[in-house]
Order: sequence, then C-alpha cells, then structure tokens
Amino acid sequence: MMKSRLFAALLSCFSLSLCFFSARAQTKPVLFEGVIVAGYVNNGAYINCAGPGIKWSKKPYSLMIGLLPGLRIKEDQVPTGATKNSTVTPSLGFGLTAAFRHVAIQLPVYYNAKTSLKNGSWHPGVGLGYKF
Repeated sequence: MMKSRLFAALLSCFSLSLCFFSARAQTKPVLFEGVIVAGYVNNGAYINCAGPGIKWSKKPYSLMIGLLPGLRIKEDQVPTGATKNSTVTPSLGFGLTAAFRHVAIQLPVYYNAKTSLKNGSWHPGVGLGYKF
C-alpha cells in the first residue's frame, strides 16, 4: 500500500516536470527584451532604454509607463568664460512608451536642475525607437 502511494507520487511529479519542460521547449528563448529610443527634448537630444515600469501587452502592441535611464546630449548656453556641463550627461526621466511590433514611440519627461541662471523645470519630449 505504501509502495503504491510512493510510486503514484513519484509518477505525478515526473509527469508534471515533463509537462513543464515540454511547455518551455515550445517557446523560443528570449536573450534580450527591451526598447532603445532616440529623441528630442528641451533643445537637445536623448538616447535611452526603457527601464523598470508597469507594462501592458497584447501582441503585437505594448504600452509601458516607467523610468527611462539614458544619456542626454545638449550643449549648455552660458556666457563666455563661464563653466558649463558636459555635452553628454547621464539622466533619468519617466514617461510613456508605446510599441507596435518593433517600432516604439516614447513621450518622456525630464527634469533640468536649478542653475545659477535658471530655475529647475520639467521638459516633455518625443522619441522614436526600436523594440527588441
């Protein structure tokens, strides 16, 4: 009696593991999933990747709202002789990224910190990219 229960338990575990591996074998492996976008914001450019966020997807569409780590490319307009930031700076924005198949459209918002000449403010942008 005990041997038959043990045999039945092992058999059910084995069959569950076969179902799990056969289901995984039917899906193709994903090595990288993400979005890379280039766009325009506040008289400059940006290049970023869609970072952590909340994502809704229904093939072939996806919509994500979240953080957008990347690089901003903008030359500071300062008086002659004054110090200025580097042309390429790391940044973190947030916004909406929509994708249809492999085409992504992004609506980010970035914050420019206060300087001695300007107050800090938020700047919206727009970008176009590729979804891997």
